[in-house]
Amino acid sequence: MEGIAVLITTPNEDEAARIGRALVDEKLAACANIVKGVRSIYRWKGEVCDDQECLMVVKTVDERFEALERRVKELHSYDVPEIIALPILKGSEPYLNWVEENTRLG
Repeated sequence: MEGIAVLITTPNEDEAARIGRALVDEKLAACANIVKGVRSIYRWKGEVCDDQECLMVVKTVDERFEALERRVKELHSYDVPEIIALPILKGSEPYLNWVEENTRLG
């Protein structure tokens, strides 16, 4: 299984914590880190926005991505949430094994 890191932005820490807890509780992710105070500049509905957000860095395996994406969309307050998966090319073998173990069903 290939490990991935999924980037998800949220409007605040409470929403990030709620989503992160659900993902870990449901074994869609092994870990969700929340970084407060991210400044996001983006275009939305024809206007440039400049907002404070939280960034989640969620560790999981590629086989769980589709289910994770569905669940984030169910829980997220944004119409179009950022959900971007990046491959983990290298990492500590014990940590990557831990990610795999904690996202395994059954």
